[in-house]
Amino acid sequence: MSAKTKLRGITWNHSRGFVSVVATAQRFCELRPEVEISWEKRSLQEFADAPIQGLAEEYDLLVIDHPWAGYAAFSQVLLPLQDTIPAEYMRDQAEHSVGHSHASYIFDGGQCALAIDAATPVASCRPDLLERYELEMPQTWRDLLSLARQGRVVMPGIPIDTLMNFYMLCATQGEAPFVDDEWAVSDEMSLRALEQLRELASLCPEEIFNWNPIAVYEALSRRDDFVYCPFAYGYSNYSRAGYSESVLVFDDMVEIEGHGRCQTTLGGTGLAISSRCQAPEIARDYAMFTAGPGIQRTLFFDNGGQPGHRSAWLDAEVNRRSNSYFRNTLPALDRAYLRPRFPGYLHFQDYAGTPIRRYCMEGGDARQVLAELKRLFEEARGIYQA
Repeated sequence: MSAKTKLRGITWNHSRGFVSVVATAQRFCELRPEVEISWEKRSLQEFADAPIQGLAEEYDLLVIDHPWAGYAAFSQVLLPLQDTIPAEYMRDQAEHSVGHSHASYIFDGGQCALAIDAATPVASCRPDLLERYELEMPQTWRDLLSLARQGRVVMPGIPIDTLMNFYMLCATQGEAPFVDDEWAVSDEMSLRALEQLRELASLCPEEIFNWNPIAVYEALSRRDDFVYCPFAYGYSNYSRAGYSESVLVFDDMVEIEGHGRCQTTLGGTGLAISSRCQAPEIARDYAMFTAGPGIQRTLFFDNGGQPGHRSAWLDAEVNRRSNSYFRNTLPALDRAYLRPRFPGYLHFQDYAGTPIRRYCMEGGDARQVLAELKRLFEEARGIYQA
């Protein structure tokens, strides 16, 4: 009997990120008995921060965040998938993208990953508590502040999420950051967004500053004091029966008066293949299996995944089982703001959230915060420059 071809993958530690790919790997290996695929996991923070260079040396398959696309193109640590995946398959992925999810993994013409998961910050609530406290879902930013003054609003307040919400407020109000990889936001808009974010955060409990989206959803689904989250990266798991103590309902965000509904910052994950993979064709076949429309709306979703293929977001059964999570939030995904992905960008992302979070917690001089953001951006632009 010939030895099996073994592949190792690394993903992130949540049912949405781990169980979904374990399930697709199990089924793929049942169909291909000569293959063995094992998945390991890392924390959500490590997922955002850990350099892919070292991971690509150790693992064959990587679930990555799209801001790594520029570095991947620069370093060539990931396989360019357009060279190995049939063009027809790639066209289907592009035509059935959720917002910019598919394109987010393209940099300098290279496709570093397939979008197996799509997400952006969306709104969520506890409908049972809204009824109990005789409250209504906020529709505008003014409504949101009013509800927050009653102590009923929570949102993630760790640095990375605070930075993403700063992007959101700028983009929604007409000045998206980093146009053509330049700062591109006026001082007036930057200061306005900082003050808006600080005002809302000051009306939320202090504990949010240690919460990521998962912690927010755990609190919202398990406690009776909070009823609404205005924007946190969506997790459809919490909209499904049996996952959490109380089911959450997800929807689009509030409107900022005169500017329409919030334009949040695109997230999601992609499935990439290390350039050091010793069985790239098998890895490619598994990636195509996992990202394909049939698996995305069945096996992947069935096991906690949040699909990246648009057909799953429109599927009646998927929506029935998730309290219409996908149908309700799809408009937010389609207008989501795409972060920059130039090779040094992640230096900015790693550090820029901290001064914004500090300002939200303590107040101070917003102009000093803005000066620090600009300094960090210039540092990031200089990284990997010849």
